[in-house]
Amino acid sequence: MKVGIDVMGGDFAPKACIGGAILAHKEMSPADRIVLIGDQDIIRNSLLAEDANLQDFDIVHAPDVIGMGEHPTKALLKKPHSSIGVGFNLLKNHKIDAFSGAGSSGAMLVGAIFSVNAIPGIIRPCTSGFIPQEDGGVSVLLDIGTNPDVKPDVLYQFAILGSLYADYVHKIKNPRVGLLNIGGEEEKGNLACQAAYKLMKNSKNFNFVGNVEGRDLYKGKADVIVCDGFTGNIVLKQAEAMYRMMLKRGLIDDYFRRFNYENYGGTPLLGINASVILGHGISNDVANKNMILLARDVFNAKLPQRIKNAINDYAITNEV
Repeated sequence: MKVGIDVMGGDFAPKACIGGAILAHKEMSPADRIVLIGDQDIIRNSLLAEDANLQDFDIVHAPDVIGMGEHPTKALLKKPHSSIGVGFNLLKNHKIDAFSGAGSSGAMLVGAIFSVNAIPGIIRPCTSGFIPQEDGGVSVLLDIGTNPDVKPDVLYQFAILGSLYADYVHKIKNPRVGLLNIGGEEEKGNLACQAAYKLMKNSKNFNFVGNVEGRDLYKGKADVIVCDGFTGNIVLKQAEAMYRMMLKRGLIDDYFRRFNYENYGGTPLLGINASVILGHGISNDVANKNMILLARDVFNAKLPQRIKNAINDYAITNEV
């Protein structure tokens, strides 16, 4: 398989991207290739500076860069030769099997939707994060910012997407799905959460275990935690802030080290017709390495096809 990476994306590009690709190459099989997408001269010089073998990688020239502050749609139209634009063109034409990048998340989202498209039946594609659990496990949290406002049927689909991701990529069998709320009772929460609970409680599409409160986030109550993107983004960034504060004060132990974003690399854009991974803008070489490896794992798990099959079965069931 071939994993493409936007070498020009992220706060520490291209050095961190090149470094991550070199690290990832050491952990991938000989049959796998990493495709470096960006300015070819910069890529070659960066590889040589790291004493890397140029033959270990494929290089695709993309001279333009989409900045973090640019309007995603306008930038993609004005810069078809940007590393993000070229990457999605390669993905659309099956020149690469997965595409990853830590650059503009907005451009990555727009590029994915307009190149490989959302899976039919998906209301809103979404992104996810990870919540380390005290028992040693990890929970998938979604959405984490792609969809700040959602309706109950969207939350229901998030539960399907998160359950499939946890099962096939993270090998959590029959994952428990919880709805993030302000209380455990069915009638708690805002109108969207109350209506979503009613949809979820008798679902045959996933293993729903009820509401999850904020104090239960790290206790292993659920393997998949569903919420709107506004709430999920606050939860995730609060966890990142807590990790940084404890690290600064020398209070880190083995559990809290698992809050380090580097461990996870990125998040797949769930609900589209291809394997696309969005990385953190501050990704260093370790985070970029794990982003590339996650792209490989998502592709090998055939996650987009599994989601397509599940959404199709869900639509048929509801028609009946």
